[in-house]
Amino acid sequence: MQLIGMLDSPYVRRVAISLKLLGLPFEHRPVSVFRHFDQFRQVNPLVKAPTLVCDDGEVLMDSTLILDYLEALAPAGRRLMPSEGASRRQTLQLLGIALTACDKTVQAVYERQQRPPEKLHQPWLDRIQLQLDAAYAELERAIQRARPWLLGGRLTQADVSVAVAWRFTQYYIADLIPPDRYPLLSAWSARAESLPEFTATPLD
Repeated sequence: MQLIGMLDSPYVRRVAISLKLLGLPFEHRPVSVFRHFDQFRQVNPLVKAPTLVCDDGEVLMDSTLILDYLEALAPAGRRLMPSEGASRRQTLQLLGIALTACDKTVQAVYERQQRPPEKLHQPWLDRIQLQLDAAYAELERAIQRARPWLLGGRLTQADVSVAVAWRFTQYYIADLIPPDRYPLLSAWSARAESLPEFTATPLD
């Protein structure tokens, strides 16, 4: 399998870390949707990261859909998604919050970096920040119940995605979402980022 995309994307990074935790071999090709647009188009005409090229050549896109496929390939004991019941529902709830935080951080970065400064729309940026604060306030409360991970003693996809989302936000817009506003989340994320699968998959 080949994973196409840059690790500065939280969607690419969550898939790369998950592949390592799931014990699935893969090749990472760091192709940028911006700098290598034409090269990316040769793999996926939609130029969407992450893109996964399966062993049979089939191309998948969208991190959530890719991870659903990978879960079916992984040994049962290494899977990151609970299969049923309250644990699965809680994982999905946390994933929704983490992915919203990723989406809103991307919007803030694009608003600041892609739009000409004279056209920056501050009310829109303020709204994004409000949504980000709401997401991280929810996750800060969830961390209070972590023992030691979000759903107990075993890492799940919720832990991977929450940690990746927080690192992404802090890397790009820590001035909007300062770490001291969410101290429990900051400390918990640092512990997740110290795991070998995370350290071997750096954002920067």
